[in-house]
Amino acid sequence: QIAFMTLTLFPIRLFFAAFMMLLAWPFAFIASMGSDEQELEKPLSWWRKIVDVLLKAIMRMMWLAGGFHWINVKGRRALPAEAAILTVAPHSSYFDAIPVTMTFASIVMKAESKDIPVWGTLIKYIRPVFVSRADQDSRRKTVEEIKRRAQSGGKWPQIMIFPEGTCTNRSCLITFKPGAFIPGVPVQPVVLRYPNKLDTITWTWQGPGAFEILWLTLCQFHNSVEIEFLPVYIPSEEERKNPVLYANNVRRVMAEALGVSVTDYTFEDCQLALAEGQLRLPSDTCLLEFAKLVRSLGLKPEKLEDDLDKYAASAMKMKKEKVDLKEFSAYLEFPVSQTLESMFALFDENEDGVIDIREFVIALSVVCKPSKTLETIQLAFQLYQSEGGTVTEEDLACILKTAMGVSQIDVTHLFRAVDEEEKGKITYDDFYTFAVLHPHFAEDYLYADQMGAESGLETSSLSAPNGICTDFSPDSSGYRRKPLQKKLN
Repeated sequence: QIAFMTLTLFPIRLFFAAFMMLLAWPFAFIASMGSDEQELEKPLSWWRKIVDVLLKAIMRMMWLAGGFHWINVKGRRALPAEAAILTVAPHSSYFDAIPVTMTFASIVMKAESKDIPVWGTLIKYIRPVFVSRADQDSRRKTVEEIKRRAQSGGKWPQIMIFPEGTCTNRSCLITFKPGAFIPGVPVQPVVLRYPNKLDTITWTWQGPGAFEILWLTLCQFHNSVEIEFLPVYIPSEEERKNPVLYANNVRRVMAEALGVSVTDYTFEDCQLALAEGQLRLPSDTCLLEFAKLVRSLGLKPEKLEDDLDKYAASAMKMKKEKVDLKEFSAYLEFPVSQTLESMFALFDENEDGVIDIREFVIALSVVCKPSKTLETIQLAFQLYQSEGGTVTEEDLACILKTAMGVSQIDVTHLFRAVDEEEKGKITYDDFYTFAVLHPHFAEDYLYADQMGAESGLETSSLSAPNGICTDFSPDSSGYRRKPLQKKLN
């Protein structure tokens, strides 16, 4: 079928869809000229209403060209005065733009998107909230803009937000980001379904590329999509004060409507577990738990690398000195809390009430830079090395156990391979030279020796092809049921 469709219907569909997009461009360009924010807060003029209808019709023809012959819509879309924000999930593909083109609701987009030829003009027409990566204060400004529009009493167009923040494979709903829920206004949950027999829609950060997804989807005779508008969710007073609670409760409602489970893991957790560094994390790593605690503690992702430098500098001054919970609290400049106690327990290997602060720094480095293995190891060498700049086999074992978040690991084979002169100690330069010559040193010298039943080390490569690791679902991880796992126990 793919071979037949590639030679016949695929090029026709692709040409027609591109033609529809080009046809929409002049209408969007003219309608966007001279408009400002004040004009948006007024009722649409008669000619803009006509442009709106024309653009929606053209976009519908574009999707029709892609094989979406009919779009099944359930429920009633709320008016902007009833719900200023539409929360859409699951987010699994660029085909999720279908409800955007049907409603012409504003969306949150990267600022760079407006510079894309043709597509950028269409994006600007719906007055999105732009997020700039170059502006370090962009996150705060984005939240403030969403809040301003949401609290305008229906004067602004509705804002459509995908609260998962990334594409998933629809097997569950991952943690919702709180941005849509900070304003504390009613939201209307919207759920998407693609009931195709063969899934060619899903496009995540790991798996088939964008063009391959487009090609396979256009080779389908028919593509199904279902959009369901759920009842407006009105937050309680407690939910208004707590956006995270609000987000979790809305996610639960949407999960029930979809018939899927929820998981407390986020995109960042899966990115950490499946990072393409030289040290991949085993499935029983406690670093995923550590990453969750880091977020719960309030260490912000955009500041983590700066925090890492600060904590590393302090740890170097402390050298091998161990600290108790009170000293750990002072070191992080956070008050003692249940979250801090849980984080402390991860590193309290002997349960004697003290931890080696260097282990915390190494774990934080992995969370900050999951794919940059050698940078973490270089930092670890600086923390553990003697005055001569060397580390022993015991030091290397501690470094790698912490970097992988496991209880036991045998580094003898690796250490002897690096220590060619059999000095009983190595420098970072020795390790770096070896790693360059043996880029797969983990598979060759660590994992190969650790794959026995007694080691408890298992590869984390058993992931779904679309990017969400199968080991992270609530049923398999048992996150809420199992006790806190320590790094060493």
